[in-house]
Amino acid sequence: MGVIVLAVVIFILIFQWNWLRPPLAAAISARLNRPVAIQGNLEVHPWSWTPTASVNGLVIGNTPWGGPKPLAKITRFTVSLRLWPFLFGGHVVLPLVEVENPQLDLVRDLKGRDNWTLGGKPGAAAPTVPKIGHLIIRDGAVRYADAGRQLTFAGVMSSQENGDGTRGAFNLSGAGRLRGNPFHAMIFSGPLINIDPARPYGFNAGLDTPNTHLKISGSIARPFNLAQVSGHFTVSGDDLADVYEITGLPLPNSPPYALSADFLRKDRIVALWAMAGKLGQSDVEGSMSVDSSTGRPFLRANLNSRRVRLADLAAIVGGTPGRAGSGELSASQKIEAARLAAEHRVLPDATLDASRIRGLDAKATIRAASVEAGAVPIRDLDFGVNLDHGLLIIDPVGATLSQGRLSGMIRIDARGAVQNNAIDLRLSDASLGALMPAKAGKPSLQGGLWVRARLSGSGDSVRAAAAHANGAVVGVIPSGKVNKTLADILGLDLQRTAFQLITRNKDDTPVRCGVADFEARDGTLTAAQVVFDTDVVKVTGSGTIDLPDEKVDLRFTGKPKKISFARLNAPITVTGSLGSPKVGLDVAKAAPQAAAAVAIGVFAAPVAAILPFVFGGVSKNADCAALLGAAAKAGTRS
Repeated sequence: MGVIVLAVVIFILIFQWNWLRPPLAAAISARLNRPVAIQGNLEVHPWSWTPTASVNGLVIGNTPWGGPKPLAKITRFTVSLRLWPFLFGGHVVLPLVEVENPQLDLVRDLKGRDNWTLGGKPGAAAPTVPKIGHLIIRDGAVRYADAGRQLTFAGVMSSQENGDGTRGAFNLSGAGRLRGNPFHAMIFSGPLINIDPARPYGFNAGLDTPNTHLKISGSIARPFNLAQVSGHFTVSGDDLADVYEITGLPLPNSPPYALSADFLRKDRIVALWAMAGKLGQSDVEGSMSVDSSTGRPFLRANLNSRRVRLADLAAIVGGTPGRAGSGELSASQKIEAARLAAEHRVLPDATLDASRIRGLDAKATIRAASVEAGAVPIRDLDFGVNLDHGLLIIDPVGATLSQGRLSGMIRIDARGAVQNNAIDLRLSDASLGALMPAKAGKPSLQGGLWVRARLSGSGDSVRAAAAHANGAVVGVIPSGKVNKTLADILGLDLQRTAFQLITRNKDDTPVRCGVADFEARDGTLTAAQVVFDTDVVKVTGSGTIDLPDEKVDLRFTGKPKKISFARLNAPITVTGSLGSPKVGLDVAKAAPQAAAAVAIGVFAAPVAAILPFVFGGVSKNADCAALLGAAAKAGTRS
């Protein structure tokens, strides 16, 4: 016994804790499934009810694919253990964990593998974390690289006691680049004290890019396990599409916006509810979820609006939701609006990034209870969105007018190298009186209106698709009435127009029918048949609308149905740009008529000089039954 006691005393006197470095490093390595080295001294203070140990120069290696840098280098790692709970209940309670100068190098590769999941495979449950009384981090640094999201970040972190001995807050802040765009991020939380795995841990975070500003107030269900995070966030910016740089979700373009919502992230599912905010001057509310558990994100959304400003929706197709000088536009939208105005164009050429929508599937409903649409009397909107591997179908596309209904579908196929687009829209039983401006409370033209547009074309923007459009656009007025003065003006009946103006006649004349049938081929709309037939005049039209160049060249010839002694024999022209067409007369056609009047006036009595202006023929009624039947075949009233 004396020999044994002597041996123990001698061992205690000569024992060096550093002798345990190799077996301790091997044990940690086996536990973490990473190479581990202890390059400094082990310092142990065992003679206490809260024994303390410090490891100096701890290095945790990387995965074979993670790169040459180690996962972590820690200058000094100190931990204390509460002995009584451990000995008598097996509960691990750490009153103190202190980490000095940790250097973390976190990596996620294109396959989704990460180098920080220790002791298991990516996506595996996080290891159990003991209860920690006080966690101190001094002078830490974090570097993060995510190849899949094209994200790099470098920041500093700390959590230490303040000068007065109180517990300090945890801070992580830094900067990086996300898909080539710079950003600054910050995470702030309360003191890392009494960290309990069974109790949520609160935090605040912020992320700012040049065009997007995100703030989060949340909590982590289990500290150090980011599998479940919940809270509230606010996000604002110039364009909702820029959120793609943060989330990877291909959201549509928008005017400047501000949104907020409650959220829950559990594993690979993120749910948003109590969403509220504004896009331009339009309000939005609803819920949304993104499920990435299968590896391919699937978005579900149910969005509602009490009031939508129709101009705000222009940004969805790459247009501008207001004027170039409007404060409601983002910087890029102001530039685009100014460019379109300078070029006298209305069709936007902002392209759709097909690579974004190919990486997401979605199903959404969007409804608006009321619509601010200027002179267009729209009451509500209704959209259904379905996105499947690059095939985007918006069906239904619905809008209720004060009288009438707009319905149809839009199809964008971005699955191939060339984007193909198709629209089929119908305007049913709309009121011309509600659509056209009225003078003295009475519209100049009244009746029902049916329109159908069936167009298809390739291109990754509205302008490109319009430039290759093929199909037909047909409009029908089956009956109605028109101001008699306007009808005489359309027939260039100078005699009757003068009489109507002098007498201030406000009477109407029946509209027998009206049909406008345009065929589209390679972006040019050609008038196949244009007829507007009333009891006093029949107007026929011809010409083209060139969508690639946005030029209009239309001619309308009106012929009175009664003999007129003063009629100008010249067509009415509509020419110029699509955005600002000009109405005029083809004076060249009227020149022979005027020359004949001058010649007759020289050699004959003055009364004879008006003979060239006398309309010697009478226009017959249009075959409205045949015209309306042809329009029905085109689908306007089917």
